Amino acid sequence: MKELIIIGASGFGREVAWLVERINTVEPTWSLLGFLDDNPEMTGKIVDDYPVLGGCDKAKDYPDAYYVCAIASSGIRKNVIEKLGVVNYATIVDPNILISDKVTIGEGTIICAGTIITVNVSIGSHVIINLNSTIGHDSVIHNFVTLYPSVNVSGITNIGECSEVGTGAQIIQRKKIGSNSIVGSGAVVVRDIPDDCTAAGCPAKVIRKKGVQKVPF
Repeated sequence: MKELIIIGASGFGREVAWLVERINTVEPTWSLLGFLDDNPEMTGKIVDDYPVLGGCDKAKDYPDAYYVCAIASSGIRKNVIEKLGVVNYATIVDPNILISDKVTIGEGTIICAGTIITVNVSIGSHVIINLNSTIGHDSVIHNFVTLYPSVNVSGITNIGECSEVGTGAQIIQRKKIGSNSIVGSGAVVVRDIPDDCTAAGCPAKVIRKKGVQKVPF
């Protein structure tokens, strides 16, 4: 089995450890060594039976291990990956998903249980697709995107790098979410969302832009 280390020992990190255990019950694949977490108070603790080995600087001590980053924030996840400087990234896919063989998935991506991904979908690297989400045909999910639980992405949707889509949000077909943007929980996206903003509501409207406190409706 291949050695694996999870970056981030918080709630989602523990969920990813459980996901790895689920994979191993189907086919022994990963020897989970533990977590890396930059919170110094976590070093040496046991989290759901796995040790916190230290901060991300400890990655150099495990050059042959594979890594996966379980930090939900897209921007923080990107920064951690860019600083980590390791070579091997694991792609972690729960055995309880429905996915066609016409889907491409980049390294370091995590796909959680109950997800359905149909045909001709492109998923980038270091993406998180959380529980019970759906992604329709011909959609493109760029690097470092986070889809929180129960997100519905309709066909021919394009979600830009480092964007986050909140729990229960719905995106209708042929829409584009820009890079570095946030779609709020429960939002219904019926028009394109630009870069560097926050959108919320039904239908979703831009309520904040980068560097601006609030955008009036």
